[in-house]
Amino acid sequence: MTPQQIDLVQASFLNLPLRRQAAALFYGRLFDIDASARPLFARSNLDAQGEKLMAALHFVVDALREPETMLATVRALALRHVRYGVVASQYASVGQALVWTVEQGLGPSASPEILAAWGAAYALLSEAMLACLDSAPNAVVA
Repeated sequence: MTPQQIDLVQASFLNLPLRRQAAALFYGRLFDIDASARPLFARSNLDAQGEKLMAALHFVVDALREPETMLATVRALALRHVRYGVVASQYASVGQALVWTVEQGLGPSASPEILAAWGAAYALLSEAMLACLDSAPNAVVA
């Protein structure tokens, strides 16, 4: 990511709607574009899950200038996702839902540059998480 992209992600994150609204938008969109993700949350309280999602996003956004500081946390998160049944192909759907959520949340101020910056931030995160799948004993690559 470029320093300008980091600036765009960090500034736009502050302008997203309330966390609960952003999380509800995200999960609604994710389930619309990837029905295989819905069963992963069948036993979850989506409000609580949404708070976890937004806390994780906040952590990642804050760490973008020093991504190595988040690697241990990202690795642990990736391994938990394997245990939950997440497969590698679902990472693309999550990225699409995330960028769409940012676009919806920012409305007219969601420029192509901001959306591309969010895509780059998600690519950085998902690449680190997917790299952990190679070493995970129960990982499914499908």
